[in-house]
Amino acid sequence: MEKHLHVICLNVPYPIDYGGVFDLFYKLPALHQQGVKIHLHCFKYGRGEQAILSQYCASVSYYKRKQGFSAFSFKYPYIVSSRRNNTLLDELAKDDHPILMEGVHCTYLLNDERFKKRKCFVRLHNVEYIYYRHLFSSATSPLKKLYFLCESFMLQRYEKSIAAKASFFSVTKKDAELYQQLGSKAEFFPLFLPDWKVNTGEGKGSFCLYHGDLSVAENEKAAIWLLKEVFNDLRLPFVVAGKNPSEKLLKLIEGNQSTCLIANPNENEMQDLIAKAHINIIPSYNTTGMKLKLLNGLFNGRHCLVNQETIEGTGLETACFIAATATEFKAAISAVYVRPFCESEIALRHQILDHLFDNEKNAQEMVKRIFN
Repeated sequence: MEKHLHVICLNVPYPIDYGGVFDLFYKLPALHQQGVKIHLHCFKYGRGEQAILSQYCASVSYYKRKQGFSAFSFKYPYIVSSRRNNTLLDELAKDDHPILMEGVHCTYLLNDERFKKRKCFVRLHNVEYIYYRHLFSSATSPLKKLYFLCESFMLQRYEKSIAAKASFFSVTKKDAELYQQLGSKAEFFPLFLPDWKVNTGEGKGSFCLYHGDLSVAENEKAAIWLLKEVFNDLRLPFVVAGKNPSEKLLKLIEGNQSTCLIANPNENEMQDLIAKAHINIIPSYNTTGMKLKLLNGLFNGRHCLVNQETIEGTGLETACFIAATATEFKAAISAVYVRPFCESEIALRHQILDHLFDNEKNAQEMVKRIFN
């Protein structure tokens, strides 16, 4: 019997040019390999139609995401109300195939009586109300702060209201536990990733690295904190790399002789930086979700230094050095920078990562949950 699955995607899942799209895309070939006939429904805004998706999907449909005042709702969070689409709902109602919604963003249909008895699943990328609370804390624009705060309150109410209306697949154990407290059937499924293998050399790298999309407020905040509070008096080479750095960040880096900025590196350049760094430094202000930059550092880099917010609920604690304050980060960097990366650390990463992030095994388990 053929297995048909509707997948509703919050954005077009290609090209794979930011961390959040990795799981969206790599899940498709993994499920396709298990014989699933995927009917992909994408909301598009700023990313065009992509022919490559037809390699893994039986059908691909695109829908325009509403924006601005037309998407506003007093009842639903903006990320949900902006993806209301009657054409999509009517299409989904034509059959009884299971539905996988990528993110809380795509869950508007859970409020439609037509889907009350349908097998519905939500891929939980973050606990969104907590994520938006952190966005509020990181934002500097008063208007953005107001939006993030209002969205966080609306999401908290909304996520509680849908918790029992679907089964949830979270990307960390902590997020699954938070949703279980809301009354949900939530379970942990690791991120789907490229065909990464633990690919790092022994010995020493030649600099410390912080990387990320620098146009994202939280990432810029982390980079500025490292520059002002950690590398302000550390005389070690420090590289900041990522998309679209601001003038503020550029000027700050110009004043630090030990630091250089690599703006808008391509994928190969970024992977080369991760491989050549001796310490990948990955602080975060957000406790939900899985940080793709952490996994990239663990698969492809040497030492990783994180804070508790980065690592919490991931099960990856033993593969990282953990610090909290600027003083602790300085002490850890000074100690780890002279410590060669050794064979036992590579073996530990194999032990943890090879088992956890196995796309084929995880796709098999997901298919069982959806179709059994």
